[in-house]
Amino acid sequence: MKSILFVCTGNTCRSPMAEALFRHRIGEEANWNAASAGIYAASGEPASDNAIEALRELEIDLANHQSQPLTTNLVKGADLIVAMTESHQSHIVGSFPEVEHKVFLIKSFGTSKVPADISDPFGGSLNTYERTRDEIDRALSDLILFIRTGKP
Repeated sequence: MKSILFVCTGNTCRSPMAEALFRHRIGEEANWNAASAGIYAASGEPASDNAIEALRELEIDLANHQSQPLTTNLVKGADLIVAMTESHQSHIVGSFPEVEHKVFLIKSFGTSKVPADISDPFGGSLNTYERTRDEIDRALSDLILFIRTGKP
């Protein structure tokens, strides 16, 4: 079984949404485990209320999510590490240079190959979280195609 790790700042908004959306989209037949972590995350924090609600609209349950900080074990155990921003990607590679080959920006799998960040919805309205959810979901389509075909 392969492992994918989604990384953001606090592990209460973007990366948990990406993790849950990935699990939902990849399906049971896939040979992938998904996890998420935050560069500056505390342990055991719930997902933000608006992240939970934005995914509830798609019938995906994020209510039991508990944040976790990015650790050496998580990084070394992941086959693929997907960052929400270039800053996250740089931090991961700077802290763990030996895994640079498996660290990617979430939007780097599309045909445009234009690096772009997923903006942080923290503290925003439900509408802001819904836009972030949809942006992540679009990026996941290209990521899943890459995983299934080996081609971005």
